[in-house]
Amino acid sequence: MTLFAERNQRIDTENAFKVGSHIVKVERNSGAVVKLNLGEPDFALPDHIKAEIKRQLDLDNTHYCDPKGVSGLREAISRQVNETRGLQTTPEQVVVFPGGKPSIGFTQQVYCDPGDEVIYPSPGFPIYESFIRYVHAVPVPLHLDEATGFTFTPEQLEALITPKTKVIYLNFPSNPTGGVATREQLAGIAEVILEKGRPDLRVYSDEIYENILFDGQQHTSITAVPGMPERTIIASGFSKTYAWTGGRIGYAMFPTVEEAEVFTRLNINYFSCTAPYNQEAAKFALESPLSAPVIAKMVATFEERRNVIWQQLNDITGVACQKPDGAFYLFPNISGICQQLGLIEYHAQLPEAEHEATSPSGLFQLFALYGHQVAVLDRKSFGQIEADGLHFLRLSTASELSVLEDGVRRIRNAGEDHAGLRGFLETRPDLK
Repeated sequence: MTLFAERNQRIDTENAFKVGSHIVKVERNSGAVVKLNLGEPDFALPDHIKAEIKRQLDLDNTHYCDPKGVSGLREAISRQVNETRGLQTTPEQVVVFPGGKPSIGFTQQVYCDPGDEVIYPSPGFPIYESFIRYVHAVPVPLHLDEATGFTFTPEQLEALITPKTKVIYLNFPSNPTGGVATREQLAGIAEVILEKGRPDLRVYSDEIYENILFDGQQHTSITAVPGMPERTIIASGFSKTYAWTGGRIGYAMFPTVEEAEVFTRLNINYFSCTAPYNQEAAKFALESPLSAPVIAKMVATFEERRNVIWQQLNDITGVACQKPDGAFYLFPNISGICQQLGLIEYHAQLPEAEHEATSPSGLFQLFALYGHQVAVLDRKSFGQIEADGLHFLRLSTASELSVLEDGVRRIRNAGEDHAGLRGFLETRPDLK
């Protein structure tokens, strides 16, 4: 007899939060940590949105509401999607969720039977991979190529699609890489899906970073390709664009009203509804002319930070970093650091269980935290399957420039600290 159901062994977590306990321990023992691990904008929620939340609370808008989402917000989302993507959706195709995560797992619950295959980007948002085995589906990682800006070719996708493929996740701009697909790339990807995918295949297009693009680029959705709106779930939300991660307002636009109703039933079973005062404030955020200049200022700041920190990372011996086109992350390749510190050889000689539990970049991530008080995330935090031999870190640029520069200095120092690493590996304070 066991306490926990077997399925709990098949679901994973998000290391951006899991590393928090290590940060607490380091700060208790050694002092402040430079935190570059969480994907949370360091800006305040814009004042006009705060004021609307307060107004809604004063109106006592704190009770149950439509489990599908309040009608005004769904209407505003439908208009925004139609204007920005050239579609003709209706509010009845929209479902509002408490954050961007629920629709990721719900998509697998709704569409996948045991044995169905789910294609997802790797590196990618970890919740894509963590849910798949939980619903007895089969994970099929689509590895993003550093040499092509962490996108992928239609040929790479075509090689993975089978008659069992039921869901394909796309994420542009990408977390963790900041990669952005061009309109031409999306057209080629869509052509493969339309030709080779089964008729009931669904594409989950995670567009949560749609407004955080650099160098004058504009967001393009795969739904711009004819034939794709009928197959695609557009998922987005308010956490990143409005620096509102605690508000927990996400949404998905479904190809049909019937599909939206199925997801609404899951909302009822899990959450009842999403906070109505926040939903009304989200509607206000979408419609207010005050929002655009605030977003533009935040994006310009992220772009400035990207330019400075990207260059500083590339100045570190043993580091090579692509220049991201969107989101607010940098994803440097630290193969050189892992090699010069002997971590690749050290990891190869570990007993099988320890070898499987970590990686060279994972060991460096923990050493950087415990030895140099900087928190980042390793490659396996963004997809573990077939990730051996890939040595990357993710740095969030959601901190002031001076903090980011301090973090980069600490990473550089950790990469040169052979004696400190030996001490760390001998004592492994992270395991105590």
